[in-house]
Amino acid sequence: MAGFYVVVDDLDDWAPYFPSRDVISFEQYMALPAAEGRARTRVINCCRNSRALGRGYYCSLLAEARGHNVIPSVQVINDLRRKSLWSLELEGVEAALDRLALADGDQSERLDLKVFFGEIDTPQLAPLAHQLFERFPIPLLEVRLVRDRGWHIQRIRQGALRDLRLESDQERFAQALDRFSNRIWRKPRARKHYRYDLAMLVDPKEKLPPSDRAAIARFVRAGKRLSINVQLIGKQDYQRLAEYDGLFIRETTSIDHHTYRFARKAAAEGLVVMDDPTSILRCTNKVYLADLLRTHKVPTPKTLIVSDARHETVTTIIETLGLPVVLKIPDGAFSRGVVKAESEEVLARELKHLRHNSSLILAQEFMYTDYDWRIGVLNNKPLYACRYFMVQDHWQIYRHEGGGEPDSGGFDTPAIWEVPRKVLDVALKATRLIGDGLYGVDIKQSGDRVVVIEVNDNPSIDSGVEDLQLGGALYHEIMAEFLRRMELKRQMRV
Repeated sequence: MAGFYVVVDDLDDWAPYFPSRDVISFEQYMALPAAEGRARTRVINCCRNSRALGRGYYCSLLAEARGHNVIPSVQVINDLRRKSLWSLELEGVEAALDRLALADGDQSERLDLKVFFGEIDTPQLAPLAHQLFERFPIPLLEVRLVRDRGWHIQRIRQGALRDLRLESDQERFAQALDRFSNRIWRKPRARKHYRYDLAMLVDPKEKLPPSDRAAIARFVRAGKRLSINVQLIGKQDYQRLAEYDGLFIRETTSIDHHTYRFARKAAAEGLVVMDDPTSILRCTNKVYLADLLRTHKVPTPKTLIVSDARHETVTTIIETLGLPVVLKIPDGAFSRGVVKAESEEVLARELKHLRHNSSLILAQEFMYTDYDWRIGVLNNKPLYACRYFMVQDHWQIYRHEGGGEPDSGGFDTPAIWEVPRKVLDVALKATRLIGDGLYGVDIKQSGDRVVVIEVNDNPSIDSGVEDLQLGGALYHEIMAEFLRRMELKRQMRV
């Protein structure tokens, strides 16, 4: 389980705030026993850093030497000392400044801002504050803006806790810290101690999430039984990742999305991650996946990768794949970005339409079956099997029409031993090319022919669907794999 400290120069600096056993002085932090250095510990360094090689600098330096996750890092402290360094990190921030609009009639030429954990009390400045905190993770950031034919950042520096004299600033700092840490502002109460902390990234507003609320709750309960504290987090919790021992992504993933950034950061922090960034990279792009499977002779439907919508290309597709033919954009999910063309005219039109959104398009032979197999694979072993049936009078398991909820076909969940051996073999052959995480392999079976449609790095696990055969054991197996990997990480650190 992760430890947590807020380090201050002197405990008197914390006098305006609610007492907490997690708040310690710089001297107390220095005196921590050596064993603390091997634990996954989060440190918020609130020591003053008014001079080079001061306490603030040495607090972060000592934390990094102990293997603790600390904000601010030594690199950030050093970067803020010279404009030539911190200005390099401002790429993209200028756009937020360009959109800055103050109240009508405001003729201010200078603004001095206090940003607490990426938060600020001026709504129009919130995007800027968030971006600055992503680049300079510091509890208290002081920023000066000047206006000269537009707003520019003139100065950025680390603020000091003891300089917060106004009660309103103290209250803002306390609330921002509460939201950031989710730990030290609650009154002491009996807490169950867990061996590990696991963050589960979810989006309650997602229309087609990988797991429904009931499944999420079952994951949480399975974790508790294994002494894993599963906490639900959202995209606003990016800077808190280092508090955890593992990350379980239960949002639909994409490369150009915060889910991939979370996976990258978690892996860099040494967390156990599912989906790991390599798996996301390999699975979410159908062009990459199709070429990977073809290169390693994994059976797939006949496929062409095309880059234009010329008449010659349309002719080649028809001659090679026949009609009807399926067109897919590289990063579609849940049957979105997938169309069927039954004539040359429709093929040409749909190809042009899809080319507006992607420079490459997959053209694939149409292979109708009553259902698609989904084989769930964990650590290169089959975990569960499901058959998803096509929507009535439709050729896919999902049908998206209008802006409402998509239709979906029926399903059944056979036991693993009831799945044809050839289906399991092909699924495992495909996942071994991706990694050793949690995958869902979509497979079509027509007679003796078995082909892989795609490999999903973030497979659906919904209560009453994928878990019908295994029940709670399905959630237990996944949490047990996290436990096994986190134990290995701990042994490597000792």
